[in-house]
Amino acid sequence: MPPPDRRLLFLINDTGFFLSHRLALACAARDAGWQVHVASRADARVPEIEAAGLTFHALPIERFGLRPLGELRTALAVARLCRRLRPALLHSVTLKAVVPGLLGARLAGVPAIVLAVTGVGRTYHDPGLVWRLLQRAIPRYLALLARDRTRLLVQNPDDGRALAAAGYLQPRTVLIRGSGVDLEAFAATPEPAGPTTVLLASRLIAKKGIGVYVEAARRARAERPGFRFLLVGAPDPGNPDAIPEAQLRAWHDEGVVEWLGRRDDMAALMAAAHLVCLPSQYGEGVPRCLIEGAAAGRALVASDVPGCREVCREGETGLLVPPGDPAALAGAFLRLDAEPALRRTLGARARAVAESEFDLAAVNARTLALYESLTE
Repeated sequence: MPPPDRRLLFLINDTGFFLSHRLALACAARDAGWQVHVASRADARVPEIEAAGLTFHALPIERFGLRPLGELRTALAVARLCRRLRPALLHSVTLKAVVPGLLGARLAGVPAIVLAVTGVGRTYHDPGLVWRLLQRAIPRYLALLARDRTRLLVQNPDDGRALAAAGYLQPRTVLIRGSGVDLEAFAATPEPAGPTTVLLASRLIAKKGIGVYVEAARRARAERPGFRFLLVGAPDPGNPDAIPEAQLRAWHDEGVVEWLGRRDDMAALMAAAHLVCLPSQYGEGVPRCLIEGAAAGRALVASDVPGCREVCREGETGLLVPPGDPAALAGAFLRLDAEPALRRTLGARARAVAESEFDLAAVNARTLALYESLTE
C-alpha cells in the first residue's frame, strides 16, 4: 500500500452524484499524487469510477434519510475500512455521508477530515418536528466530534451562517463555491434560432420545483404557444420525493414539457436553449445546472433560495422568483422571451461570472490546497 500520507478516501451516498460532481476533483487529486479511494453503495455505475483509475469500496450507506441505527451501521463500516486503508484524509460528501463519516473516521483515528455539505436542503427548510430536531442536533454533533484538522466545507455563505447559528464552530468552516464547471466543455455560444427554449436539468423530485416548472410552462404557453420547455433527468423510484414516471410521461404526452430522460450531452442541450431554470423549493449548495448554464452564456431563472442566488443574481445574470410560485416563474419566462436584448445581456454576464468564480480548475485547486493544509 502507498504511504498513508498520500491516501485519500471519498465517502458518498450516491455514485451518480460522485460522478457528476466530484469525479473531476478525484482525478485532480490522483494527478497530484494522491491514491484515491471511493466508498459508497455498490451499483451499476461503479465501473465508471474504476475506469477513472480510482479504487472503489462497497459500503452499507443509505441514499436517503437519517436513521440512527442505519447511520451507526455505516459509521462502523467506515471505521473498519479506514483502519484497513489508513487514509491521511477522509472527504465525506453530502450531509448523508457527513454524519456517519465523521464518527467512523474518529473511531478509526483518521488524522484529517473534510465534511462537505452540498446544501443543507431539507434539513434547514422542512418545518416538521424531526427535521427541527435535526437542525439543532447535527451542528452540535459536528462540534462535539470535530478536531483541529477537521473542516466543514460549505458551498454558499447562507449554509455557513445557518450551521453557525445552530451551534457549529465557525472557525472550522471553509467556503468553496460549488464543484466548478469545465469552461471549455461548456463554451459560450450564440443563442439558437427558433422559439424561446427553456431547460431544466435536475433530479426529478418534488422539492426541486418540477411541478412548479410544469405549471409555469403551462401558463406561459397559454399566452405564447411557441415556447419550448425541456425537462431532463431520469426517474428515481427509490427516492420518497420522486416524481413518478407515469406523471413525467403524462406531462410529456400533454405537450406542456418535453421530457428527455437522462442525458449525458448537457453542453449541447445548454447550447440549444435560451434560458436555464432551476425552481428549487429548498436551499441548494451551488447547483451544477446553473453554473453550466452560466458557462454556456445563458440567462438564468431560479428560485430565490440559498445556493441558487449564488449564480442566478437578480438583474445581473438572471431573474429570481419566490419558491413555489408558478405565476412568478411564468412571468419571468414571458419577460425574457419579450426582451431578447436583456436575455443576452444577462447571459453574457453569466459567462463572465462563471469564468471568474466557478472555473473547475480553480475550484479543484482550492480544494487540493485545503487537503495539503490539513495533511502537511
